[in-house]
Amino acid sequence: MTQCVITLPSKTVESIHLMGQNMYKNPRSSRPQDDSVLDKMRPTIPPKGDPNRRKFQFSIWYFFLAILVFSLIHDYMAEKQVETIRYSEFKRYVMDSQVKELVLRPEQITGKLLKDKQGRPDRPFVTVRVDDPELVKLLDEKGIAYTGRRASKWLAGLLSWVFPLLIFFLIWRFLIGRMAGGPQGVLSVGKSRAKIFAEQEVPVTFNDVAGIDEAKDELAEIVEFLKTPEKFTRLGGKIPKGVLLVGAPGTGKTLLAKAVAGESGVPFFSISGSDFVEMFVGVGAARVRDLFGQAKENAPCIIFIDELDALGKARGVGTFGGHDEREQTLNQLLVEMDGFDVNAGVIIMAATNRPEILDPALLRPGRFDRHVAIDRPDVAGREFILKVHTKEVKLGTDVDLARVAALTPGFVGADLANLVNEAALLSARANKDTVQMKDFQESIDRVIGGLEKKNRMINQKEKRIVAYHEAGHALVAMSLPTADPVNKVSIIPRGIAALGYTQQLPTEDRYLMTREELRDRLCVLLGGRVAEEIVFGDISTGAQNDLQRATDIARSMVTEYGMSERLGLVTYSEQKRPMFLNGGPGGSTPSREYSEETARAIDEEILSLVTEAHGRVQQILTDKREQLETLSATLLEKETLQEEELKELLDRPAAEATSEAL
Repeated sequence: MTQCVITLPSKTVESIHLMGQNMYKNPRSSRPQDDSVLDKMRPTIPPKGDPNRRKFQFSIWYFFLAILVFSLIHDYMAEKQVETIRYSEFKRYVMDSQVKELVLRPEQITGKLLKDKQGRPDRPFVTVRVDDPELVKLLDEKGIAYTGRRASKWLAGLLSWVFPLLIFFLIWRFLIGRMAGGPQGVLSVGKSRAKIFAEQEVPVTFNDVAGIDEAKDELAEIVEFLKTPEKFTRLGGKIPKGVLLVGAPGTGKTLLAKAVAGESGVPFFSISGSDFVEMFVGVGAARVRDLFGQAKENAPCIIFIDELDALGKARGVGTFGGHDEREQTLNQLLVEMDGFDVNAGVIIMAATNRPEILDPALLRPGRFDRHVAIDRPDVAGREFILKVHTKEVKLGTDVDLARVAALTPGFVGADLANLVNEAALLSARANKDTVQMKDFQESIDRVIGGLEKKNRMINQKEKRIVAYHEAGHALVAMSLPTADPVNKVSIIPRGIAALGYTQQLPTEDRYLMTREELRDRLCVLLGGRVAEEIVFGDISTGAQNDLQRATDIARSMVTEYGMSERLGLVTYSEQKRPMFLNGGPGGSTPSREYSEETARAIDEEILSLVTEAHGRVQQILTDKREQLETLSATLLEKETLQEEELKELLDRPAAEATSEAL
């Protein structure tokens, strides 16, 4: 997969921080790589007595098992105490006058043996009664006392229907309890699914958050209000009802919300926007009411709604009439936020990376009053974040976190956490005692370009094409005054589709770009394609992504930045872009608000910019053909060249460098 030399400047200046790379594209594979890393929090166990804590789950089978065990014990004990004998043996005992205290029942006879076979006296016995008319006469002849007992039909009948009814009642109670109990119960579908964390269960503080000092300062006021609300109320001040955290994925929005709860020491209700909406109408609104009801009971507290855009999308967009459950849920949220007492001690925090699609009613004063933008960290912020994530990592003496921060422009907190983890894994795989600087450099390449594939078989012809392609990128970048310095050039395949890459790193964080800088970036992107034309007199499919990125830059220069003298100071942007997401439409449908003639002029201006850059690159590489040959020959030999090696190689005389490479 190819990645651009440097990302396009857009209306959100943080995208300029993204690290650029030129990768020679393998046309047989076109799947994009997903290098986004989610910011994960450690799991928190609810306290005892909390409804969210997992309890012992009763099962009806436990009840049946208890009945079975009780019956077996009863039968065993009864068998030990009462001896069952045959009726023939009973008749012999009667004839020998060895029985007493007989009770004649319709189905059985019970009594006591004067002496059993083992010689034990007064042993109880039971036998089945058979139809024997001579039995009573025999008992009278032997002088054995007996009595009769009639079976209780009504008690047996009562037990025959009361006991099954009791069983069905217990089963009914069990099923109703299962449906009503727990967050997954049918009858509790309207209950809030928010995870509740007690004061002592949020171990995150502002010390665990780095690189976003401005956002921490904004939220410090929220913490101070929750701790000492009288400081604000005595002067008539009102704390904001809601705080909206906006920023790119992985910048630490959820972590910052937990840090506010940890610093203030109040209960923390955490829920995702998608947890409100269900297929049943009215469930989302009921959950909103239940959540705010619990919050009022536990005030002061914090309600945190993650991914607010799943719930708060602008109403009337994408609906086809009828009832929309999501809109009803949003309406209930708006009503609850309006009904909140400003001094009730309940702060509502939410996070999203798509604020442009939120309903305007959510963003008005009185609801989400304060918007805290969390930008990508600068080089100093990245260094602080790396220090936080390397607290538990054994670092080698050669590790320079400032250098690592400089090598990772555009990385957010989640990316840096993943980078540290990858470096630790690489070190452990090599059985090292500490994580060294080499491991960090390798993990940077792995996170950006993918897994290194040294065993991929590439024929010599393709390898030469890749070497000249990457040498063209590097040579053009080192020849232009405004281009970012080249940090590394490699022809080792990485990831799915990258057969080689040229890595450029900016010397400092940039927020603005001039027209001349953008033109130089066009030249760097076209360097690989032009090198193939000059050397081989033919072109390959490897520059497909380079051409795509170059076209995007040229189109943005013409349609967004007003950098075309022919079209003037007018923008012709066709669609909105997500504010904090890279690539893809931002939710609005494409629309063109200019004529066909203007569209033709735009296409001509884009082609003119790319053609001009192509001519400049051709001139540069033609003049430096010997250096191009030297650089490509060295790449074929060493496969990877660092910045120092590149400078040393290009500063030496061409004949000496070429002979050494050969």
